[in-house]
Amino acid sequence: MGRGAHSVKRLWARGVGAPAVQGIRFRLGLAMSIALLPILLLGAFQAQAEFRQQAEERRADLQFAAERTAAAAKSRLDTATVLLGAMAPDATGDACGPRLAALVDRLDGYEAVYRIGMGGQVICSSKPPAADAAPRRIASPWFQRLRQGEQVTLSRALPQTSPAPALVVGVRWERPRGVFAGAMAAVLPLADLQPDIADPALPEGAEAALTDAEGDILVATDVRAFTFSDGPGLLGWVERARNGGSAAFEADDAGGEHRDYAGAALAGRDVYVVISAPSPGLLSWARLNPIGVLLLPIAAWITAFAAVMLVSERIVVRWLDYLERIAALYARGRYSVRPVQAANAPAEIRVLAGTLDELAEAIAARDRSLNDSLSEKDALMREIHHRVKNNLQIISSLLSMQQRALKDAPAKAALGDTRQRISALALIYRTLYQSDDIRHADAREFLTELVGQLVASESGRGFTVTSAIDADSLIVDPDKLAPLALWLVEAVTNAQKHAFAGRGGALQVRFRVHGDTSVLEVEDDGPGSSDIAAREGVGRTLMGAFAKQLRGEVELLPAPGGGTIARMTFATPEAVAPTDAADLARSDAVVRPGTLTRSPR
Repeated sequence: MGRGAHSVKRLWARGVGAPAVQGIRFRLGLAMSIALLPILLLGAFQAQAEFRQQAEERRADLQFAAERTAAAAKSRLDTATVLLGAMAPDATGDACGPRLAALVDRLDGYEAVYRIGMGGQVICSSKPPAADAAPRRIASPWFQRLRQGEQVTLSRALPQTSPAPALVVGVRWERPRGVFAGAMAAVLPLADLQPDIADPALPEGAEAALTDAEGDILVATDVRAFTFSDGPGLLGWVERARNGGSAAFEADDAGGEHRDYAGAALAGRDVYVVISAPSPGLLSWARLNPIGVLLLPIAAWITAFAAVMLVSERIVVRWLDYLERIAALYARGRYSVRPVQAANAPAEIRVLAGTLDELAEAIAARDRSLNDSLSEKDALMREIHHRVKNNLQIISSLLSMQQRALKDAPAKAALGDTRQRISALALIYRTLYQSDDIRHADAREFLTELVGQLVASESGRGFTVTSAIDADSLIVDPDKLAPLALWLVEAVTNAQKHAFAGRGGALQVRFRVHGDTSVLEVEDDGPGSSDIAAREGVGRTLMGAFAKQLRGEVELLPAPGGGTIARMTFATPEAVAPTDAADLARSDAVVRPGTLTRSPR
């Protein structure tokens, strides 16, 4: 049966077990996946191309919106420049301030207008000066640039000029022959120049900002959209725009959102408009053509994969599962089961099922032959043990007759010791052939019977000896049982000679198994330590020899309450589990795919 089980395990390892079923399903699915992979790759390439096209169109829309906004703002700035140039000759006299104030009230998008002298002092303005205010001087860079010859300048307004973000438009005023005579300046709120993010032409989530030439934000609808977590920032974009580089870029804002940016110059190189919008996600292209680009390839792939799984399940996997259960029954020794349902399986599965059937039949026939042979050998071994025990008993009886015929006391004692040793060996053979398993015996039962036999053999001398046995169970073979029994014979014989002679007493035998070490003790209640030296002799020598056969050692120790303890400590013999008769049970069954039912043979 053991070889048959190994054959089934080898067959299982070659393809009948669950891992093989999993492997077939996985490999078929993998093959179909690889076959359909070009379709998915083509769809992915098309989607990537459409995604790039969408991103480029989005950046182009942002750039167009930025340029459109810059053009509208530049138109307003040009209008302000023409207005300031036309007002310059009339911005004199005591009525200059009221005229400028009235003009600012009539015009939208102007916060203040100033008339500045050639020395930089404010001659008049649309804002009435405070009563205690001293004449102000303008020393801003934009005024110095006008003084140096520029006709129009554009700069960010200082906080003392305008509390809200604003731009200062300066126009050079000249006398005849180009002599510098001062400037006209207008303060324009940036809120009026900022792009309208509600424009339907802008993408959803768009934000707008105005920056100066250093890349600093002048005004923005949401400053967080123009604050970057890394990269050169707006200053780097301004530098690229100045050098003729791309006016569009992409970056991650402070919130970690990936956004597209586009910008354009409002006037010269002083102020720039920047528009930002969230970058399209990787799956945004799916909205363009969801059926042709995404759904159709994935649906084809899933359909083919599901078809492979279904077909492999119906044609291959379920029959392999069925044969797996058959093989599992064979592994447990149930060879009467036959794969009868495999007659409806594909040809390859039927061949495999027929091979399993032949294997089971061959193993069952061999098991019957082996069991018959084992039964015969078991009977022969029991007979041999019985005959050996009878022969030893005959020898013991002859020695007993010879012992009674002797007159010399030492000779009679020697023959008695020999007879006890032979009786111990005979007991071993009797225990073996009477046990369920002739190859092993339980040490506890054997030691109990041996001590009783030794004590009973001396009971006719008229002195009472009581015995108490406390032993652990240990299944051992006869090779280890013989030295154990002979050592116990010598230990009990020594106690009977030296401790119980002429008085009787109590004998205690203990056998303990402590893992890898076992201890056998024989304790008597004799005279004690003074008697230990008398026990050195042939018996003591034999005890040492028997202990060496068990890889142990012997000690003679005084007992705590008086008497002597003979102790043998030895390596625990390898325990042998008794044969379980249930392992040899057989049952008949017919197995169908997915079910197990029993039927008579």
